[in-house]
Amino acid sequence: MIGEPLFDAGSIAGRVREIGTAISRDYAGRTPVLVGLLTAAAPFLADLSRAVTIPCEIDVISVNRYGDGEGISFLKDCGIPIEGRDVVLVDDTIDTGLTLQYVQKALLARRPASLAVCALLDRPHRRIADIEIKYRGFELPDVYVVGYGLDYLGRYRELPALYAHGTWPV
Repeated sequence: MIGEPLFDAGSIAGRVREIGTAISRDYAGRTPVLVGLLTAAAPFLADLSRAVTIPCEIDVISVNRYGDGEGISFLKDCGIPIEGRDVVLVDDTIDTGLTLQYVQKALLARRPASLAVCALLDRPHRRIADIEIKYRGFELPDVYVVGYGLDYLGRYRELPALYAHGTWPV
């Protein structure tokens, strides 16, 4: 059963506005590409794009982890060429950082002008890969979280807040 939210809809909206303001300030005079990592980051990407007050482009990618977790492949790649562009990679949660490290390397090989990481949720105490997060929403304790795009067995993505749904990992 889901109880009280860890982060309610108002707190999330406020933090997304703050991140949007920071991105707008940092990329003033430029048109960054916001690249969201599907599927869980979709609500965050949509809200963030509305909070950014400068022109920006939006794209999405999707990756799949397989086998023992070390194998990663692109299911959907960028549709916008990013060479010479400022890219903000938008993710829902950074845990070990291994998936994001793979995605970063793949995107950096395309020679963007810059590549920054934006994550709504962060579990720095579980980090294995060296990931620099420029824009961070909230730090998570060791709980499994659902809502605001994050699911458990395909359920709860539609919830407007983030709720604890058991201990990590479920």
